[in-house]
Amino acid sequence: MSYDRNLEYLNKKRVIYRRGPINDKPTEEFEWGIYYEQGTKECYELFRSSAKITTYKSLRWHLYVLWYLNPSLDQNAFEDIVRHVCDKKNGFITFNVSEQLLQSMMYDVSLKDLEEPPYNKTRKIIFKDNSGLTLNEKLSIVGKMIGKTKKVSESDIYDIMLYMHDCGLKITIKKLAEHFGCAIRTIHRNMSNELKKEKEILNQEL
Repeated sequence: MSYDRNLEYLNKKRVIYRRGPINDKPTEEFEWGIYYEQGTKECYELFRSSAKITTYKSLRWHLYVLWYLNPSLDQNAFEDIVRHVCDKKNGFITFNVSEQLLQSMMYDVSLKDLEEPPYNKTRKIIFKDNSGLTLNEKLSIVGKMIGKTKKVSESDIYDIMLYMHDCGLKITIKKLAEHFGCAIRTIHRNMSNELKKEKEILNQEL
């Protein structure tokens, strides 16, 4: 059974789960958002799309980001948030989490150095929440902006994948190649195994 994501609890607790770059300077700024030619790893946007957490590794990363973005949380408050996110009925994850695993993840995350940002994928384009653009319009902008660069990079592919997913489109190598106007083998060459797995996870959530 699938459950709708319950963000109300996090919002009531004023938990930060999305934050834009704070140190990296954008290459260009537009009415709809900002563009980073070299990309930025400072953009954390948890629970932006409808995709749910499907692996323990992803869940642990999400909890680490919540811990990092909310440094004022004490251990008890963090545990309440972890229990909320790890309850399948609240719509964040697709699997059950045992008490032993929950305790283990909380312990591991609490030991993380808050001065060291969690690993994050590079993003080149960040849209404003109030941009007023449809998902298809966003996808079109991503294609145009990324098209400024001659070389197709993994971060470029990831950006397109995210917006294809948000548009409800199944991500295929052929569609990615068509979007970039390149050969299918070019996409294959620039996709790591991790990114290919990410593609499958995004497609499973459609």
